[in-house]
Amino acid sequence: MVFDGLSIELLFFMFSVAIVAGFLDVLAGGGGLITLPALIMSGMSPLSALGTNKLQGCMGTATATYMMLSKKKVSWHEVKHLMLTAFIGSVIGSVIVLLINVEVLSFVIPVVLFIIAVYFLLMPKPSEIKLKPKITKWKYQNVVVPVIGAYDGMFGPGAGSFFSLTGVLFWGHGLLSSVAAAKPLNFSTNIASLIVFLFAGHVVWVMGISMMMGQVIGAWLGSHCLFRVKPEYLRVVIVLMCLGMLFKYSVSMGWLIV
Repeated sequence: MVFDGLSIELLFFMFSVAIVAGFLDVLAGGGGLITLPALIMSGMSPLSALGTNKLQGCMGTATATYMMLSKKKVSWHEVKHLMLTAFIGSVIGSVIVLLINVEVLSFVIPVVLFIIAVYFLLMPKPSEIKLKPKITKWKYQNVVVPVIGAYDGMFGPGAGSFFSLTGVLFWGHGLLSSVAAAKPLNFSTNIASLIVFLFAGHVVWVMGISMMMGQVIGAWLGSHCLFRVKPEYLRVVIVLMCLGMLFKYSVSMGWLIV
């Protein structure tokens, strides 16, 4: 059976990928390191893969954001201005990536994913102990957050982890508080980027909706397991899955011969 040129088998596979990514993203971040390579491998153009990834990612981050706010793990008053600057940064990043040559993107995206995957695996473990902020709140809100937002608008994978890490290093939050605060920021950047890609016509709706349903399930499961599972172990799983898909993609593109 085929829907809008996509087989039911492919849609089910991507639905399953989204469940796993949504679950892991809540617990350790980096779900985009799984979904974006999978979308590229499905045969989409790089821009359509980026746009569709934002569509499906919005549902996962929206679910996680709702869970964090409803459980009072994060304060709306505390994050609303950060969400605004993250939104602006993401819009700028998304517009920039639309101006890049598609053929260049087909090479750049896998390279960026590889670099982020390695960094994601090796990045320093944040401390749960609250530290003294290394920069002012103004600089964090108006420099650090928009820069991460711009990265999320351009590529995306690992942005949630960057929000969490910088929240500890620069904002002085403990790890769990920073992870919780990263969810609404990531939701804001996803929405901003999605709006840009929607106007540009680079979203595959059937695929995106299928993955959105998977993201809801995965994020819901992950939110109920948050604070119970050590993210260090999950981080290794995410990176191995990402590198495995990138290897397969490189072989299919003829960049590697096995």
